[in-house]
Amino acid sequence: MYKKNFRTHKVEVWFLFIMLSLIWGSSFILIKKGLVVFSPEQVGTMRIVFAFLFLLPAAVRNLKKISKDKWKVVFFTGMIGNFIPSILFSIAETGLESSLTGILNALTPLFALIIAVLLFNHRLRIIQISGLLIGFIGTVGLSFVSARGEIGQMNMYVWFVIIATVCYGISLNIIKNYLQGINSIVITSLALLTVGPIAVIYLLTTDFIYIVINSPGAFEALFFIALLGIFGTAIALILYTKLIHLTSAVFASFIAYLIPVVAILWGWLDNESLYALHFIGMVMILLGIYLVNKSEDFSKKNEQYNNIEH
Repeated sequence: MYKKNFRTHKVEVWFLFIMLSLIWGSSFILIKKGLVVFSPEQVGTMRIVFAFLFLLPAAVRNLKKISKDKWKVVFFTGMIGNFIPSILFSIAETGLESSLTGILNALTPLFALIIAVLLFNHRLRIIQISGLLIGFIGTVGLSFVSARGEIGQMNMYVWFVIIATVCYGISLNIIKNYLQGINSIVITSLALLTVGPIAVIYLLTTDFIYIVINSPGAFEALFFIALLGIFGTAIALILYTKLIHLTSAVFASFIAYLIPVVAILWGWLDNESLYALHFIGMVMILLGIYLVNKSEDFSKKNEQYNNIEH
């Protein structure tokens, strides 16, 4: 079925694959542009608000597709899989280049596997253990690379990205084990419905409106954040679901390898500096992901673990 769909929809498949790589890889530069005017907390919550408003019609249509006993789980995934990571990534980019943040975001599949092992009794294979170790060595190495490309003190902002990817890993496991069989668009639209109003209320308690009215470049920054929320969260999810439907989670998971490349290209265009040690760390992380996903059977059983960026 996979091979038949791929041959029949080859152009569409590659279009979706390239578009998703570009959209998710561009998320980090959009965060950076939003931070020029707004605080990290405002950028993170605005991202949620735009995604929430865009998917609100879908959420209203799908209200009855979730039973009452599942709403606590949906809210939890909204907080741990969307709200908290959005803020953490924004905070991280106040101390990291957007390209480096994009590289570290690739840790999501590794943490999804670790959470599956720790909380849901998933068994590791030796090759996956090797992948985890290599990925973490690369991550720790990146955290010690200074702004000049030399080994220096640990950059603590790396930990904001690590915590965010742990949140993604927890969320994906919760969805896998407690919301199995429910369409991902339904889950995401309703999850955003539970946290979107919280984001709106928070924004209104800040100086958000004053900044929009009085700060130069505010509307431009707001535009970038709107792109981030609508495309990087809402539309990307729809495209990703379609890609999996036409191919498989195994094929779709290869987007994880292109996202850092796109993030690096955007960083280069924005005059960010990356050095040899950064690329060594990136290669180790991607090698770790490759080893973790090497078994096709593992990837199929854990289809939702490969949803890289919300």
